[in-house]
Amino acid sequence: MRCVEIATAGGPEVLTPAQRPVPQPGPGQLLIEVAAAGVNRPDVAQRQGRYPPPAGASDLPGLEVAGCVAALGEGVTGWRVGDPVCALTNGGGYAAYAAAPAGQCLPIPDGLDAVAAAGLPETYFTVWSNVFERGALRRGESLLVHGGSSGIGVSAIQLARARGARVFATAGSEQKCRACEELGAELAVNYRQQDFVEVLREATGGAGVDVILDMVGGDYVDRNLKLAAPDGRIVNIAFLQGFETRVNFVPLLTKRLTLTGSTLRPRSPEYKAGIADALRRDVWPLFVEGALQPVVARTFPLEEAAGAHALMESSGHIGKIILTL
Repeated sequence: MRCVEIATAGGPEVLTPAQRPVPQPGPGQLLIEVAAAGVNRPDVAQRQGRYPPPAGASDLPGLEVAGCVAALGEGVTGWRVGDPVCALTNGGGYAAYAAAPAGQCLPIPDGLDAVAAAGLPETYFTVWSNVFERGALRRGESLLVHGGSSGIGVSAIQLARARGARVFATAGSEQKCRACEELGAELAVNYRQQDFVEVLREATGGAGVDVILDMVGGDYVDRNLKLAAPDGRIVNIAFLQGFETRVNFVPLLTKRLTLTGSTLRPRSPEYKAGIADALRRDVWPLFVEGALQPVVARTFPLEEAAGAHALMESSGHIGKIILTL
């Protein structure tokens, strides 16, 4: 089968088209004939040698795919060969075929094609588990999404708004800010031109923000503590500006804040299956209703994965980058 390998740790150029045997589905797995695969920041980190796959997972990059069921592993029920499917994989998505635990697979929502669906699993698994489980965002509360124009960002904005939250975002250009607002953010702050702490304090009448989803890290940690509302929750899912910074923790105590974080890939299949159940029940119907819309920035043929990674690292996109087969 066609696939893309990481020849060695390095820049986008180390992504190399190759041929490998088609994987066989193990017990409890689906084999998926891949029509499209999402590109994500963890793929970039893996390519750079900073995010190795867990034991037993494919060494090929790619954490989400969409296509159709090609074969069923032992013990799998509820699926048939030919069913349209999208899945959160543990690796191996940059290939013509990929195996995924059945519990991490979801039907492609009615009305969406495989290209649109390929950008859903990693994004919505992450948003649901961090914003609505760890962050416990409730109807009527406020959410700030840093990196609002990213794949995670556009999904978090739409889902929080659809579930009755007041949403704010930060982004790095006026074009990206307008895109965030068109997707449902009440206000998007251009962090290159304004201090988001000051702007959003004013926008909330001094109350602050209830839940903050942060992929930036660095000095944002201290600034998030300043902006958070009493009893607020700050959830870190990445540290693009670095893991170390100087922080004043007084607001953590005086405002009774929760500072937490998570990474999805090492979590158990049972945990991920639980998220999939919640998505099928509470989120997938919103696509059918039109309350949620996939945002695809650009597609690349599988063999041009290096170009897709270069675009990802440039941050010149709004929404998801997708590889097509």
